[in-house]
Amino acid sequence: MQASFSASLERLGLSYVDLYLIHSPFRASSPERLQKVWAELEAIQASGRARSIGVSNFSVANLKTILTTARVTPAVNQIEYHPYLQHTPDGLIDFCREKNIAVVAYGPLTAVTKASPGPCDDLYKELSKKYGVFGADIALRWCIDQGIVVVTTSANEQRLQGYMNRVPAFKLTPKEVERIAEEGLKKHFRGFWTDFFAADDRR
Repeated sequence: MQASFSASLERLGLSYVDLYLIHSPFRASSPERLQKVWAELEAIQASGRARSIGVSNFSVANLKTILTTARVTPAVNQIEYHPYLQHTPDGLIDFCREKNIAVVAYGPLTAVTKASPGPCDDLYKELSKKYGVFGADIALRWCIDQGIVVVTTSANEQRLQGYMNRVPAFKLTPKEVERIAEEGLKKHFRGFWTDFFAADDRR
């Protein structure tokens, strides 16, 4: 890992990165292997070449595995998160908060872009009309209003600029956040890493 990380820094033309993540824990051959890889990330951070280190796609069980031997708690856990994948069975969001691990949502627009039609559609339309925004803005705001960091991508710079302009300009009420969550639990949809999870696995 040290060599590949150094090569990545060289390709980027950087002496350090702000945040470095380990992904896909389900590929690890054993809990001990996962712990060893996390120790390697800790060494990279200690060298000053990564300001912060974190994880991605980690369940509560994965987090408990590395925290058993960790000297550094992950700064973030980047997970697929949207109304149709709230990770409720193992209480992942609450566990991360308890351990002061920031939750970062990727795929936050999934309920709008990949999983429609669904039970949240009418509610998104209702709230879009109320706030004068689009369904994607409601989807992003739903995460943010729970204290969750959102990351999204687009090949359209104008669309991204639209998010930047509209999403900070309004806020959902706690009741609206709760309503979206409740509607979301009526459907399960995972857009990423589907080969590694059972079809009904909501963790």
